[in-house]
Amino acid sequence: MPDHTCAGCGAITSPHDVVSVAAPDGAYRLLCSRCFNIEMARLADVHAFEHPEFTPIRLPGADGVVHEFHFRSLLFGDQLSLEALELASGDEDREGFRFQILGDPQTDPFELLGQMVKKIRRALAISHVVERAGQLELAGTMVRGRIEWDENQHGRLPCVVIDGRRIAWDDFGEMLMMYEGWQFRLELIDPSEEA
Repeated sequence: MPDHTCAGCGAITSPHDVVSVAAPDGAYRLLCSRCFNIEMARLADVHAFEHPEFTPIRLPGADGVVHEFHFRSLLFGDQLSLEALELASGDEDREGFRFQILGDPQTDPFELLGQMVKKIRRALAISHVVERAGQLELAGTMVRGRIEWDENQHGRLPCVVIDGRRIAWDDFGEMLMMYEGWQFRLELIDPSEEA
């Protein structure tokens, strides 16, 4: 198991709450989100910035399954990124739902949290895949998800995460075959925007 010790404060940090930061000499160091934000606030000259921390929340999906979301905030100069991550398998965030909202660093962080909870609820209210006879199928003619790295494909092909489920590219292709002959529209959307 890799070491996730913050180079700033020395705390052992969850893998989802570390940032790999490049130094001027080309070396990389891991910082927890708090130390990253302190450093970014200093570099961006953001005064009186306080690192927001939120307790994980649990929300039900359309299928009744309850999803637990952990939060991470990262200061990017003139923007504060609030991310909600469902840590579906342990502490990793490569599957499960993931959401992001961008806001002003001086905004009340609880205002951003309120917007985030609304965004999560909207997404959880819709199922894009269903299981029938032990097979996953598309629930309709529109599907939302995100593209992820597939370590089994060594960077040749991605996988997709739909409804918080990691689906291999070949399996996703099989799901699309029920629409053979149909046309499609593919639109790539920044994670902070509404899909």
